[in-house]
Parts: sequence; structure tokens; C-alpha cells
Amino acid sequence: MIAISSDFTDIAEKVEAGQRLTREDGMRLFDADLFTLGELANCVRERMHGDVAYYTHTLHLNYSNACVLSCGLCAFYRPLDHKEAYTFSLEEIAKKAEAAGKMGVREFHITGGLNPKLPFEYYEGMFRTLKRIVPAATVKAFTSVEIDFFSKLFRLSVDEVFQRLKAAGMDCMPGGGAEILGKRVRQIICPEKISGERWIEVQRQAHLNGVPTNATMLYGHVETVEERIDHMLAIRALQDETQGVQAFVPLSYHAEGTAFPDIPPTTGFEDLKVYAISRLMLDNVPHIKLLWTYVGTKMIQVALDFGVDDVGSTNMEERIVKAAGANHYDAPSVDELTWMIQRAGRVPKLIDSLYGAAHAN
Repeated sequence: MIAISSDFTDIAEKVEAGQRLTREDGMRLFDADLFTLGELANCVRERMHGDVAYYTHTLHLNYSNACVLSCGLCAFYRPLDHKEAYTFSLEEIAKKAEAAGKMGVREFHITGGLNPKLPFEYYEGMFRTLKRIVPAATVKAFTSVEIDFFSKLFRLSVDEVFQRLKAAGMDCMPGGGAEILGKRVRQIICPEKISGERWIEVQRQAHLNGVPTNATMLYGHVETVEERIDHMLAIRALQDETQGVQAFVPLSYHAEGTAFPDIPPTTGFEDLKVYAISRLMLDNVPHIKLLWTYVGTKMIQVALDFGVDDVGSTNMEERIVKAAGANHYDAPSVDELTWMIQRAGRVPKLIDSLYGAAHAN
């Protein structure tokens, strides 16, 4: 029996037996002490992954910051005619891919603004270029928000968008744009973005088209604890249906440069609670993933005992989180990530976007 506070014995019994936790259980866990949460989450984490901790060698291609939306939480976007707006040409992308390939990159992570000036062929050409230059690397591209945008802009069904992008080289999707899925929160923080229901629907179509995805949760702004749990349960229900979610990625809100700059940052105590509860509630999602850029080495090392099994990636050229004020060095090397994981008492495993084993050059 896991040694925890007697107030949570019933939940501990469920966890040990591999039984699903309820919404009420999830709400109660936010009142649990940190020791209890760590014990419970680590039990599940080690049952699923043992001592292994995963990481990826990644080049981020934030191909354009020009965007027709103005989401309050985003410090990255610029209006289309802004002097700081940019878009990479396919030639620039090819040069970045060539350099990344020489460094052993095994994942291209591609997201950007909603830029109506780019034709659909630009994205197809991007994927084909990447696959030609670094064929061993996987292409993780576009959030549900971007896919919905392409569907409307180019008058294609979501299925057609996925079919064309897969044919060009798309392997899987990141989980951005989910924020908090609840309607109340989205009306405050991103009223122009697609609804939570639409975000889920695009994810569903991705899975039905053979495109696995991640799912994020951006917390620490205007959401309630109840809305956090409901967000997790919406992801869990989708996973019951499709089995297409590879990883859940909790992201703490960075306020700098956004429309809500006065929201205080979350504490490490709160972050660890969110990670642990995510692992406990999302019993059908294989991985709980952090982004090193968000939290830094010390927090990730501790988080590996609070349900997290994926520490993210080398994050070469990541721009979106950096724009919001994250102050961690954005390109740790493979050796640095390996060292970090080993010092935390875990076994590092280098992977590609699909959690297949990868080997650095």
C-alpha cells in the first residue's frame, strides 16, 4: 500500500488497482499535500515507463509570426503589416534543415501564425523539403487551430487537409491551441480562436486519418480548478474514443508580452500538483510531457518524480515561448539533456516524434 495521508486512502487504492479516477477524485487531489501527489503519480509513472525518461532532438520551425488573430495570451504573433512580421521562404527552411541534419536533429516541430498570404502549396513544399534533406527526422506540425484555418481558407475539408499534408510528409501534430477548453475561459483569453469543441473535433479527425497528436493545457491565468479537471476529462474522453493522443503537455502561463501581463506566475508547488494530477487523471494517455523551455532543469528533474516521463527536447530556435518571457536557455544539447536525466536518477531515451528510438549522429 502506498504510504500517504489517510484522507486519500480511497484514491490510493484506486491508483494501486489501476482503476479510473472520477471528476470528484480529481477535484479532491488539488487539496492533497505534495508528498501524497508525488507518491501516487510516481506509482503510475513507473508502472507505465519504469525509470525511462524520454527526450527529443528538435529544430523548431516557427515559419511565420504574421497572424490574423490577436489572442490575448500570445506574445508571438504580429499583424500582417507589422514591421516585425516575418515569413521564412522555402529556401531559408532548406538551409535550416541542412544545418539541423548535420547536428543530428530527429524532429521538426512546426507551428506559426495564421497567415492568409501563404498558399497551401507552401506547407506541402515545406514538408517535402524537410523529408528530402533529413529523411530520418519526423515532422510534427500544426495545431488544431492551424488545421481549421487551412480548411476554411483553402475550402478543403479537414480530412482533405490531413490527407494532403500526410502525403507531403506530416507524421504527427503538437497539441497547441487547446489552452483551457471550457467556453467561459476561451471567451476571456482567446475569443477569436476556435472553440474547445472544434479543437477536439479537429484532433478526432487527425486520429481518424492516422495522425497522432499531443494535447496541451495552458493553466495559471483565469481558469478554475474545476475547469482544469474538465479539460483533462475532455482529453481523456477523446482518447477513449480514438487512442490517438500520444502525450499530455501541461504549460504554465507566461504573462510577459501578452494582454494579461499582471497575472502572477504559478509557483513550483502548484506546477508539481498539476503534473501529478495530470498523470493520475489521464490514465489512457501514454506520456506526460514537459517543455524544458518553460520550466528549466531543476523543475524538470523534480517533475520526473511527479508523473512526468518526457522532458521535451533541445528546442533549437523555439520562438513562441521565448516571446512570452521564458528565460531559460533555449537550446540544451543532447548531452546536456542526457546528463540532466541521469542526475535525476532516470534512464534517458532519445526518441523521434512518434516515441520511436532515435540515434544521434
